[in-house]
Amino acid sequence: MGADSLVDLSRLQFAMTALFHVTFPTMTVGTSLFVLFLYAAWLRTRNPAWLSLFRFWRRIFALTFGLGVVTGIVLTFELGLNWGRYAHDVGPVVGPLLGMEVVTAFCLEAAFFGVVIYGENRVSERVMMFSVAMVSLGTLSSTTWIMMANTWMQAPTGYRRMPNGQFRVSDWGEVILNPLFGWRVTHMFLGALLGASLLVAGIGASYLRRGVHRDAGARMVSVAMATVLLVLPVQIAVGDTLGGRLLPYQPAKLLATEGHWQATSQYNLFIVPDEKAHKNTVQVSVPFITPVVIGKDWSMKFKEPPVTTIPADERPALLWPFYGFRIMFFIAWGLLATALVGVVLRLRGRLYVSRRFLRLLTWLTPFGVFAVWGGWVTAESGRQPWVVYNQLRTSGAVSSLATWPVAVSIAVLAVLYATLATVWIRTVRRYVREGPPRPEPEQAEALS
Repeated sequence: MGADSLVDLSRLQFAMTALFHVTFPTMTVGTSLFVLFLYAAWLRTRNPAWLSLFRFWRRIFALTFGLGVVTGIVLTFELGLNWGRYAHDVGPVVGPLLGMEVVTAFCLEAAFFGVVIYGENRVSERVMMFSVAMVSLGTLSSTTWIMMANTWMQAPTGYRRMPNGQFRVSDWGEVILNPLFGWRVTHMFLGALLGASLLVAGIGASYLRRGVHRDAGARMVSVAMATVLLVLPVQIAVGDTLGGRLLPYQPAKLLATEGHWQATSQYNLFIVPDEKAHKNTVQVSVPFITPVVIGKDWSMKFKEPPVTTIPADERPALLWPFYGFRIMFFIAWGLLATALVGVVLRLRGRLYVSRRFLRLLTWLTPFGVFAVWGGWVTAESGRQPWVVYNQLRTSGAVSSLATWPVAVSIAVLAVLYATLATVWIRTVRRYVREGPPRPEPEQAEALS
């Protein structure tokens, strides 16, 4: 096995680790905001039902937060071990950004996490509310720094390249205020909020279907579906704008997501690409979508350029960005349709009793995470063959390693992550079976 095999194995290892890790911060960011909302609702209304829900979701948040921290540490070790050349070249830029994530985000979360978990009835309500807000702010801050580092790799700015290959910062303002950063971090925040909302809606719907914890279930479904309805149109608009802003920086990625080998106005729903023959051996297409959605041309004359306009050694393989984007894209529109159906059912007074709709919400529980996976697959695979776009190739970023240790580590990590996922799912299911604790107004009065 040669150098290409080492690159492929290292990419597979990092992709598996990153996708498993991003699952938990996605849910952590969203659930932290939900927990903050629940405690604020309790303080405002003094309705013990909100406090009960706060205690219930605090447990799920704590479990998810812990797994996110553990799996994130593995990524850091992989950057140093498997991607030594990357760490050497990019360290002066990415290192301080990741360091700031630890200082501002992790320390903020660690400082107040214990208060959120154990401080109820031990600290005042104001301190409790402040602590919940700080933990939520910490999760948002963590995502901000990570997205800042990743966005710089997608569209590097504010640097100079040294003779030894290292990137040195020439302007931190340009590094931090990257032209794509605001749109990408907003896209990620909204995706995390939607992912958590579907988790909340799915659990609430399962209670309503089974006729248990009906008040809690109705509150969860109501808040979650309102969030989806409000956030999803904004998310679609942000994603569309981001695609337009990305065009000058990564045209190869956008062309790969469309999967055309000739200029056309057709929109590909399904392809089986043959990279060597420069054609799709199987292709299912529909008219009209590409001119309107991609070209913003209602005259229907717009034609999408083919991927062959990019040199073969500078464009990504089509399969992953093509289907990663479609997973994200079609889930988004499907969820929007679901939210609109929810509005109709609510107006008819059937939102909490329609068994078909509640069953649909239960099945949709993981689809917010699936959409985030699709987005990350699109972003990272579409950047290939570059790890720092147009500056550092992925093949030149790996460490000089034998292939067998990487292959063994992939197998070990796969078993470990399958075990952790099983533990998380079974523990959350146990929490769901137990349900929110019964409201106890006499015990719910926090210290003033």
